[in-house]
Amino acid sequence: MTNDHIIQDFTNYLRFEAALSDNSVEAYRHDIEIFAQHLDSNGSHLALTAVKREDIEDFFSVLYEMGICASSQARILSGLKKFFKYLCQEDIRDDEPTMLVSSPSIGRHLPEVLSFEEIRSMLDCIDLSEPNGHRNKAIIEVMYGCGLRVSEVVNMQISDIFAKDEFVKIRGKGDKERLVPIGKAVLKPLFLYIDGYRKHQAVSPKHSDTVFINSRGGSLSRQMIFLIVKDLASKAGIKKSISPHTFRHSFATHLLEGGADLRAVQQMLGHSSITTTEIYTHISDEYLREVIATCHPRMKID
Repeated sequence: MTNDHIIQDFTNYLRFEAALSDNSVEAYRHDIEIFAQHLDSNGSHLALTAVKREDIEDFFSVLYEMGICASSQARILSGLKKFFKYLCQEDIRDDEPTMLVSSPSIGRHLPEVLSFEEIRSMLDCIDLSEPNGHRNKAIIEVMYGCGLRVSEVVNMQISDIFAKDEFVKIRGKGDKERLVPIGKAVLKPLFLYIDGYRKHQAVSPKHSDTVFINSRGGSLSRQMIFLIVKDLASKAGIKKSISPHTFRHSFATHLLEGGADLRAVQQMLGHSSITTTEIYTHISDEYLREVIATCHPRMKID
């Protein structure tokens, strides 16, 4: 059995037996394919059925030298562990070579945050006379105004927007649904797009209810939103390393800096554990220290 066949069988297992989401399945598949490519590129051409612990440790040494961050390495290792556990379940292997491989130390990472002025400058760089101008503005407004994950923006449905009540129903991780407030400041540019440019565009029947569509009438990809964000950041002269997720971080941080309750922010973000939300309190602590350093008269004395 070739590596390609084994990977395909593993993918089918994840999709049909483990019933994982498409995004999770593709993430696991991608990680295993990267490892298989490593086995080919290093000249060993090892079959996945013959891999030893040393081969896996060598792989992670290469990832480290490439500058792959600890959190990404930990995620890849998690995928490999699941893969080799599957091989044992199927009696393809009788051991798990990942068993004694240590996970890299991740530590607590404070995500990059944009100021309100930086977000506004990105919005000001959008040319609304261009075909996708109103769409791109609505995407930024929704990500920052609702704190959504990029996958949630991609899958957002028109029928899930309750404009009168100022709420939008979001399907998050694990297909869990939650209601997120969506204020008038977000609804206005959103419906300028939906009732304007989008209404006059040919949309495929499959995506008739999808909010954000591409030039071919299909759903936008996460990669396309990433490129939109990168382009606007460049035009606005922002040097920070940002992604669509940065707007979610900024949403949470700005709410907490404004005095929002941590539990309320947790619910809006769709975090299953408040521990995940608590990382934003550390960002706010940094902000408070800056305020004291800048504004307190005693701190200004040399």
